Amino acid sequence: MSAAVDFETQVQPILTKQCLGCHREGNSLGNVRLDSKAALMQKALVIAGKPEQSVLYQVLELPPGKPKAMPPGRQLAKEDRDVIRQWIAEGAIWPEGRVLTMSSSPAPAKAAPAKDERELVKQLHARILANTKEKTEADMKPYKVTIPNSEATFEMVPIPGGEFVMGTPESEAGRKPDEGPQRKVKISPFWMGKYEVTWDEYRLFMFSQLAKEDINKDPLVDAISRPTRPYVEMSFGMGINGYPAISMTQHAANKFAEWVSAKTGHFYRLPTEAEWEYACRAGTTTAYSFGDDPSQLGEYAWYADNSEGKYQKVGTKKPNPWGLHDMHGNVMEWTLDQYDPSGYQGLSDVDPWRVSTEPYPQSVRGGSWMDPASSLRCGARVGSDPSWKQQDPQLPKSIWYHTDAQGLGLRLVRPLRVPSAEEMYKYWNSGVEHEP
Repeated sequence: MSAAVDFETQVQPILTKQCLGCHREGNSLGNVRLDSKAALMQKALVIAGKPEQSVLYQVLELPPGKPKAMPPGRQLAKEDRDVIRQWIAEGAIWPEGRVLTMSSSPAPAKAAPAKDERELVKQLHARILANTKEKTEADMKPYKVTIPNSEATFEMVPIPGGEFVMGTPESEAGRKPDEGPQRKVKISPFWMGKYEVTWDEYRLFMFSQLAKEDINKDPLVDAISRPTRPYVEMSFGMGINGYPAISMTQHAANKFAEWVSAKTGHFYRLPTEAEWEYACRAGTTTAYSFGDDPSQLGEYAWYADNSEGKYQKVGTKKPNPWGLHDMHGNVMEWTLDQYDPSGYQGLSDVDPWRVSTEPYPQSVRGGSWMDPASSLRCGARVGSDPSWKQQDPQLPKSIWYHTDAQGLGLRLVRPLRVPSAEEMYKYWNSGVEHEP
């Protein structure tokens, strides 16, 4: 016979982390609260001793995508569903007077110390060099990768090296002072993600069991820092399969790039701000990659006028001239650069990168599903802000999640030249947040 379920150590963490993001006092989605015994017993959400007749257990058992399935877009692990079932079967014991809040769960145990980061990067550098064949720009072709031990794939598009004028002319409609002065810069060749990174890929990084890493042990992969478990369902009900991953910090995006590099044996990172704008313009000099007329934007982008209040599946709008989808809209995209509101003074003319020295602000590009057309221009910029974590109840606030930035995502690049181990370290540890 199974041991009796303990509410505080087994049930409370599940309800707090998986349900209270939407179902608590002050945020009772669908007028359903799961933060107190009185709220739980209403509307037959729980019928003590009868899990199969309890609405809470019924919705947890529904397959993802079914109406009323909870949590939205995915399903709890079987062991968590079994805990809820057993708890209800045993009488749904709830401590008298206990009201759950977003900070109710015990603090997670500290992870074992990781390898020294520089030593880890040296070993990853050796792995990548051993797996990389010498190439010239003429050899660069589009390619598709399957992340090992999963069905998740991503596609990379070659971006030719060249020169372009970074920034926007003062005559451009919607231009802001931080978009200049215009300057000609030279960019080395690289590959860029054809699409924004989706939850299919990013959730493998968040949850190691989905990538079967408990079965397929890899010491270098295991040593990479991974996100703490989120306290809310991070797609916010907008969709998982084929939809863009959102609300990660720049630090999390950098660690994802490091993890993908370890998994695949090729070097990936975030784009610099110059690389991002160069790829977005795709040889054009207009406000958008298709011209200056925002009335055409709906053919190329999801934004405030057509998104219906949520992000959409990647790749469902027309690509830019270099074959990149959703460079305008859907979700904003992280870059490596520190955001400077004064613009581009002091940047190098060759592969410029404003290296971060502070956690905020960092540069974000592309505009999102919630933004107006002017924010989706090739030269439009946004600086990250601590307010993007306003609802985070944790103290200190997480270095992994920007829960209030639900229009924020990422896209990866792979430079043709494999950088040195020290350069890799700087790319993957740029702008790491250290918050009080």
